[in-house]
Amino acid sequence: MTGGGTGGHTYPALTAVRTLQGRLAAVGGTLDVLWIGTADGLEARVAPAEGIAFQTVATGKIRRSSNPLKMLSAANVKDMARVPLGVAQARSIVAGFRPDVVLATGGYVAVPAGLAARLCRVPLVLHEQTVRLGLANRKLASSATRIAVSSESSLPLLPAEVRERAVVTGNPVRLEVLGGHADKAVEALALYGFDRRLPTVYVTGGAQGAQQINGVVREVLPWLLGHANVIRQCGPGNVDELRAAAARLDPALAGRYHLTGFLGAELPDVLALADVVVSRSGAGTLAELTALGKPAVFIPLATSAGNEQAHNAQHLADAGAALALLGEVNGPALQNAVGPLLTDPALRAAMAERARTYGRPDAADRLVDVVLSAASA
Repeated sequence: MTGGGTGGHTYPALTAVRTLQGRLAAVGGTLDVLWIGTADGLEARVAPAEGIAFQTVATGKIRRSSNPLKMLSAANVKDMARVPLGVAQARSIVAGFRPDVVLATGGYVAVPAGLAARLCRVPLVLHEQTVRLGLANRKLASSATRIAVSSESSLPLLPAEVRERAVVTGNPVRLEVLGGHADKAVEALALYGFDRRLPTVYVTGGAQGAQQINGVVREVLPWLLGHANVIRQCGPGNVDELRAAAARLDPALAGRYHLTGFLGAELPDVLALADVVVSRSGAGTLAELTALGKPAVFIPLATSAGNEQAHNAQHLADAGAALALLGEVNGPALQNAVGPLLTDPALRAAMAERARTYGRPDAADRLVDVVLSAASA
């Protein structure tokens, strides 16, 4: 297993490992797994916490720019010089471990391990979470035995010479996300002031919060609470400021508002309760919301690698499976987008159904099928 850096690469990998463990255990088998990652990536915490053997290799993050001269920055040159060392380290690890297959889920750490798989003649399966191949997977595509993509829309974007090796699996979604219960969210978060006759909006900017989303929601919060209950995950560093602002709300509205820095085990239940989600549009978020069939208003992170969040959001918006706020985003834009969803249950239901057609709750099983097929080829 290799991949990581961020949750978008790490959690699909973890879900695939868990699913593969379960599949093999069901037939009396076991999985011997080793995760190759970086010392400072999310995977360095996640893999050991799950009892997965973990080793690190040197690697370099390429800072992309539309200006070729900026690609030759001192930081990029220094990092690129580390890649050969990482490949040598990964080759030693792969040769010693002797895996049946290497699964790479992207992130710059996947490049050394993916190249090591080719050098050691081990089948390599790539998994791509976004509509377009990320930089690491583009570099490894020619070496891959199979390329698992998350969307049918990815297929025509692949280089012609590797397209026949591609298969649509979807993006693995953590099983716990699919098993939430709305009433448990009410109890866990003490949402007893919520009016269950109104729709519930879940606003999230990710684990650390998003200043852009926090600011836009703040502009329209009284209006929003006039039409809905709101659960707002704002990031731990923003709680005090936003709680002070909320103290000025009309008491009748304040009871419909729950502000939290971070959601952990409660997240699946909050998603089950939510009628509309306002969020970024990372690949993992899209996979979860479409698997659940949740109407969403996406505010893409403008600085995401390759502008992938905007592409993700636009892909669903074009199909009527979500709304995307692109370019400059302000309070009135959010109000105009989310307003009709709050006042028209039929509109929400139609968008939910279209979103569900893009969801693949069985994506982890599909990816495991590909991995097992490659390993036995």
